[in-house]
Amino acid sequence: MRLETFSDAVIAIAITLLILEIRVPHIEDASPVELWEELRALWPNYLGFLISFITLGVMWANHCVIFRYIARTNHVFTLINLFLLLCIAFIPFPTALMADYLGHPAQEVGLIVYSGTFVITAVAFNLVWIYASNGNRLLDPAADPKAVSSISRRYLIGPPAYLLAFILAFFSATASLVVLIALTIAYVIPYPGR
Repeated sequence: MRLETFSDAVIAIAITLLILEIRVPHIEDASPVELWEELRALWPNYLGFLISFITLGVMWANHCVIFRYIARTNHVFTLINLFLLLCIAFIPFPTALMADYLGHPAQEVGLIVYSGTFVITAVAFNLVWIYASNGNRLLDPAADPKAVSSISRRYLIGPPAYLLAFILAFFSATASLVVLIALTIAYVIPYPGR
């Protein structure tokens, strides 16, 4: 399916762009100790890369899962999926912003933008699935109703959970990060019975 292939390409590019924000420290005549210190100072970049890479990887895996059940597409579905891809392609920017300001006075701004991006992305992902599965609009007639229901329930957790991380970012960067990391871990766990 061309739509799935295009989606895979956009996700692959977005996930690859994440690493470009981790830059090699350039210290003229650096001692090993200085270089180790500079590498340690990049911890926010490593953390941002890890959270975003895993989250995008899980989105890609879940996108593959839903396309096992989707048998056809239409123009509206293509546009909704394109909106999801717009959100995914944008993720490297808030990842870099969050990483650059983590541990600094403006860290809450980075986390607000970062978690807010994931709220919108989670809503977009849900719109893709809801549009396709509502009334079995685009699903394969042989799709297992239990599996479809399980996917629908699991995806509905994303938007409010990311919204919680977004709201927490206004008050506590640490609490927001904990929720984001917990969500990343939660979505790595396979679906029951899959």
